[in-house]
Amino acid sequence: MPQAPHAQRFLLLPPRGTQTSVAPAGAHLGALMASFQPMAAPPLKLGKGKMKVLDSVHENGIKLVELTPAGVAQLRQEAPGLRIVPEVFYDTAEAPMPTLAARAKTLAGATPAAATLRFEASGSGLPVRGATVIAFTDFAQRIGAQGRTLADGSIKLAIGASALIERLYVYPHDSCWPLVRKNLQLPQAAVVRLRPIDFAEPDVLQLFRAKLPGQEGQGVKVGIVDTGCGPHPDLLIAGGLNTVYGEDPSAWEDNGDQHGTHVAGIVAARGTAPAGMRGLAPQVALYAYRVFAKGQGASNFAITKAIDQAVADGCDVINMSLGGGPSDPATSSAIADARAAGVVVLCASGNDGVDAVSYPGADARAVAVGAFGRKGSFPKDSVSATNLGKPLGKPDKANFMASFSNHGPEIDMAGPGVGVVSTVPAALWAVMDGTSMACPAVAGALARLLSAKPSLLNLPRDQARSDAILTMALKAARALGFGPQYEGNGWIMK
Repeated sequence: MPQAPHAQRFLLLPPRGTQTSVAPAGAHLGALMASFQPMAAPPLKLGKGKMKVLDSVHENGIKLVELTPAGVAQLRQEAPGLRIVPEVFYDTAEAPMPTLAARAKTLAGATPAAATLRFEASGSGLPVRGATVIAFTDFAQRIGAQGRTLADGSIKLAIGASALIERLYVYPHDSCWPLVRKNLQLPQAAVVRLRPIDFAEPDVLQLFRAKLPGQEGQGVKVGIVDTGCGPHPDLLIAGGLNTVYGEDPSAWEDNGDQHGTHVAGIVAARGTAPAGMRGLAPQVALYAYRVFAKGQGASNFAITKAIDQAVADGCDVINMSLGGGPSDPATSSAIADARAAGVVVLCASGNDGVDAVSYPGADARAVAVGAFGRKGSFPKDSVSATNLGKPLGKPDKANFMASFSNHGPEIDMAGPGVGVVSTVPAALWAVMDGTSMACPAVAGALARLLSAKPSLLNLPRDQARSDAILTMALKAARALGFGPQYEGNGWIMK
């Protein structure tokens, strides 16, 4: 006998927006949505189908449900006004690591003997622990091995004790610059040294931030929709929410990925230690909304719920350094609701290096942010140096668009995103590249501008407010000469 098809997750949306109307015309759907509440009881029966309500944004708002195929068909028949949207997932917008296509093999097809490499910080000789190492013995065919360094900085890779590593990538957990090396012959090159982060040498973010007294951002609330934020002594988190289904709502700190903490530091690191390493708006009130479970993507339901909470918390700016999934009505509706409530939503453009902005950055109501870099702001042997792309700036050709930065007519602004030093748990600093980093740079610059404009900050929270904030930001931006399809209106210089 064939087995019945398994239930799948969907989002239930009203015909428009994220909540059903209270007007008489929408009252019947409002009552129906209100009856769909999370429950531990058996699933609701829909004729031959079944539905289990897992989570809800509001009583009359978006629901996360499990539906059998028969349940989908029956619900469409009984409530054709509802939108039944598949649950989809998005990734963080950090520049991707190179990937292996196959593991190294000997000519006989066996796995090669293990080679032991050790990684240490230049100068101190301290072990580089927890680093991701990718070693290509055939870079063109993407053949090699990878792993993570142990506490003593060592790693064993099945590539052969005397292998030639055509390309070696090292991504440290913290404190050092990611490294790329070519043509390392083992065993002579078994010890590899990484350059420590030198806080006396400004990274691209510090080069492009104005030399201001450090009080920027007062009175502005910024929501970080990401992997969670903190703890870190340079970050002061005012509040937040974990919107991942099945997780503790109060667990909004970093899920171990580090990404959200890095993003938050770009906006608002307070510069206590090391001295001078501040975010663009260190006095903003930061709110952390964790939408990523450990090692998983962020669902459109978690993102929708996070945006809704950020609006309820009074955020003025929402940063979403994520993307890569398909366009979906749930995220679009949540962004539209935020804009209607006077909130600006910034999204990373994506890191595929293509002429197509990733969703949700491509949404017409979102502010899509591309990434640029500057020559000389990173070591020559760093991974950041491999992200030098075109076009170059005009007239200053030391500026360049990141090779990974997605572009297109949807781009609104651009920010520094190549070789960015920022916070990671618990009291550490790390380097990351990506439109993930450019987006919070623009969010911080926008918050800095907004804090100096109480007339805008105190406007009624409606569409006119978010439009006025964006008008101010776009007028303050200055083009760096890349062209509008790459940088939109440019970088906020003031």
